[in-house]
Amino acid sequence: MPFGARVWTLGKVLVLLGALAATFLAAFGVSMRVALRASEVTVPALAGVTVNDATAALGELGLTLRVDDSRRPDERVPAGRIMLQDPAAGTRARRQRTVRVWVSTGPRTVLVPSVVGEPERTARIRLEQGEITIVATSAIKSTDYAPDTVIAQTPEPETVASQVRLLVNRGEPALTYVMPDVTGADGDRAAEALRQQGLRVAIANVPVTDKPPGTVTRQQPPAGAPVATTDVVSLEVSKLEVTKLEVGK
Repeated sequence: MPFGARVWTLGKVLVLLGALAATFLAAFGVSMRVALRASEVTVPALAGVTVNDATAALGELGLTLRVDDSRRPDERVPAGRIMLQDPAAGTRARRQRTVRVWVSTGPRTVLVPSVVGEPERTARIRLEQGEITIVATSAIKSTDYAPDTVIAQTPEPETVASQVRLLVNRGEPALTYVMPDVTGADGDRAAEALRQQGLRVAIANVPVTDKPPGTVTRQQPPAGAPVATTDVVSLEVSKLEVTKLEVGK
């Protein structure tokens, strides 16, 4: 056989072998993918189920369950039920793979502290630190309480709850008067007249010899000064000074 014919025949053989090899590799790849695909399963949704039910469901698919030691509170998932999983539901995973889950301890148990009488800002900080949500804040305007002070709360202190409602006093502007001149007036009558206007009065008795007993000798604030119902008016009232006489032996 001529040399050229032999070369041509050898080339055809090599091409045929290459085609067969390519076909084999393609078929092998397809068969491997099919085999791998057949060994994969879809991870089921485990959120909200018990550990026992999750173990059974995974076991039927050839998967295993691992419960994480760290449990977490959850307002929506009851205690003892699964709240998180890895891999996520719907993921394709090979058989014998481990699915890790976290179990809920249920809603957080919190005792609501007493914040009545506290400034609103302080109450909010305390409640936030305790992870208690303020769901509503109502307000009144009253001179009976300090402005921006919590005067009521729901639920009551020491109640197990995660939410609270507050009633806050926004306060009214204090009424302001012009301080009258009460020096020389009777102390008791002056104090009563000032108290009828909503003012607080403090009386100090001081010994004075040149004024009648019971007379206002000094006042603070002075006459003409502005005075509010939140202020304290101080009155010094004369008292009779008793002189002790020494009796000789």
